[in-house]
Amino acid sequence: MPVEDLVRLRQVRDRIDREYREPLDVEALARGVALSSGHLSRLFRRAYGESPYSYLMTWRIERAMSLLRQGGLSVTEVCFEVGSSSLGTFSTRFSELVGMPPSEYRDRADHDPDGLPTCVVRHATRPLRKPPGDAAENPAGNPAGNPAGNPAGNPIRNEEAPGSGPVLR
Repeated sequence: MPVEDLVRLRQVRDRIDREYREPLDVEALARGVALSSGHLSRLFRRAYGESPYSYLMTWRIERAMSLLRQGGLSVTEVCFEVGSSSLGTFSTRFSELVGMPPSEYRDRADHDPDGLPTCVVRHATRPLRKPPGDAAENPAGNPAGNPAGNPAGNPIRNEEAPGSGPVLR
C-alpha cells in the first residue's frame, strides 16, 4: 500500500478518535482525505481489518465501557455521551461486542478492580469485533460463540487462550 494511502488512513482514524461523539459518516470521512467512500472503505478494511463504521462503533463502545465502569451515569446518558443517537442501536451493538447488555455490564461491581491501572483494565476489556459468520469462532449449536474449551461461557478478551493469564471481570 502506498505511503500516501497510509497517511490518509491514519488521518481518518485520528479524526474518528477525536470526533467519535459527532455524527460521522464514511462519505464525510472520505471527503476529508480526498477519496471516494468506497475506496476509503476498501483501504481501511485492508489496513485495519474492519470498516471505518465498525471502527467507529467499536471505539464508541470502548468509551461507553469506561464510562459504565466509572459509574454515576445511566445507560441512556452514556449512550448519548459517546455519540450514539439511538439507545436501541447502542444497546444492540454493545451486546454484540461485549457479550452482555450495557445495564448488566454497569451493574457488575467488580469491573474496575482496585489497584489496577486504568490502561490495564481498558486493554483487558477492549471489545473485539469477530468476522460475521466465521464458523471457527461460532460453531453450530453454540449461539454464544464460546470456544469449546470455555464451557462456562465466560468471555475471553483479546483473543487470549483460557488459562493464559489473569482474567479481569
